Amino acid sequence: MALTTALPSDRLPLERGGAANLPIAAPQHASAVSWGAILAGAAAAAALSLILLILGTGLGLSSVSPWAQAGITAATFGVSTILWISFTQIVASGMGGYLAGRLRTKWAAVHTDEVYFRDTAHGFLAWAIASLATAALLGSVIGSIVAGGAQAGATVAGGAGAGGAAMAASERGATSVTTPGAYFVDTLFRKDASAAPTGTADAAPPAAEAARIFASGVQAGALPADDTRYLGQLVAQRTGLAQADAEKRVTDTFARMQTALRDAKAAAAEAADKARKASAYGALWLFVSLLIGAFVASLAATAGGRQRDA
Repeated sequence: MALTTALPSDRLPLERGGAANLPIAAPQHASAVSWGAILAGAAAAAALSLILLILGTGLGLSSVSPWAQAGITAATFGVSTILWISFTQIVASGMGGYLAGRLRTKWAAVHTDEVYFRDTAHGFLAWAIASLATAALLGSVIGSIVAGGAQAGATVAGGAGAGGAAMAASERGATSVTTPGAYFVDTLFRKDASAAPTGTADAAPPAAEAARIFASGVQAGALPADDTRYLGQLVAQRTGLAQADAEKRVTDTFARMQTALRDAKAAAAEAADKARKASAYGALWLFVSLLIGAFVASLAATAGGRQRDA
């Protein structure tokens, strides 16, 4: 009687040649993230973003002209910039996401829903790395764009106080005032050509003292009567006007200076407010364009993954 040797169950397929019929399971330690594909897609997206941003900068600068009635308007330039940034995000993110999905490792024995999720995650990670790389390379440029409006507003606001700064300089002993406030001080001592000589034509007008008096009046909101009378005496000595006419000149000049300072302050406030709004709108549209880029990258990665598995 022939004896039959029982083989272990785990060796039966090998003895009978059935190894090819066994399913191949993925190793349990295999990562669900294909970093090589992600980095490749991120590099492509960052490079394409850089190229398109440089192209957009060139096109934008070439369309702006310093001459009046030439080139595009500021509103058109702002809208075109927003559209170009959005276009850049769509194209670059789509390319990076597609490459991340197409180049990733094909997963065996993975559910379709899980594959879809992993493809989406690969596209999003590629977009995130590309965005961080672009921000690191162009961080100073983006910062200057966002803060440029605020700096311009601050510059205008600083210019509004030029008259007060000139008066403050006169308090430190300045003998001449060369700022916009000097104009109003000089008008105090203008002499009428038809007036009789006073014998003080060659004497330097007390502009520094008058500037200090005006500075004090501007801070107080009104020029005291004593200061008006004293300045009237100085103007009368310099110009040959009567005391009443000299005091009237002092009052009118001080009123003109107050009006000019108020107008400059209002203009500076309006410019600063416009700069603040422009900075806020720029940051908002930049956020929207980045959000669109994340969505496009994730969607393109799923398309690349489907073509990879087809």
